[in-house]
Amino acid sequence: MSLPESPAARHEAVAGEFSRLVDRTTDWAAPAPVDGWTALDVVEHLVTWFPGFLAGGGVELPSGPPVADDPAAAWHHQAGAVQALVEERGEEEFSHPRAGTHPLGQAVDRFYTADVFMHSWDLARATDQEPRLDQDVAGQMLEGMRPIEALLRDSGQYGPAVPVPDDAAPVEQLMGFVGRDPAWRPPAGGTS
Repeated sequence: MSLPESPAARHEAVAGEFSRLVDRTTDWAAPAPVDGWTALDVVEHLVTWFPGFLAGGGVELPSGPPVADDPAAAWHHQAGAVQALVEERGEEEFSHPRAGTHPLGQAVDRFYTADVFMHSWDLARATDQEPRLDQDVAGQMLEGMRPIEALLRDSGQYGPAVPVPDDAAPVEQLMGFVGRDPAWRPPAGGTS
């Protein structure tokens, strides 16, 4: 998946890929690459944290169905709400106490769309699907994160880096940087 330039188009592409993975998920209890998480937890994370982030800057997303009741419906509701937000209000100024001030579309792109991109790998691996992540985008994200590595690690949002070979593909390098083992596969026998 090669990503377009505008925040709205980028969100549409990244959320669309995540939607593809969600729609093909048959075992929501499948273990995910994040220690202690399942496929359901990956969706729960994305649907839960971002509305709170937006609310911190005075922007409300309409609430949708609970992830536990219907993970696919919860995801699709949020993806649609975020897409409408960036299309309709992307140029508005958004001020967040921890993230600073940005146009709303850029804030969504930087903090949320990037997270959906990375968690697409988690959901794909948990559900034995192929993640369709653009290598160039992964490389750009990694280069943007390296200078603030200490800040990211201190935030508790990323585990210790997993060593990967220097010649590994950018997606593998990005996953290793954020604490994922690029070689991770679901345990034999499925859910544990």
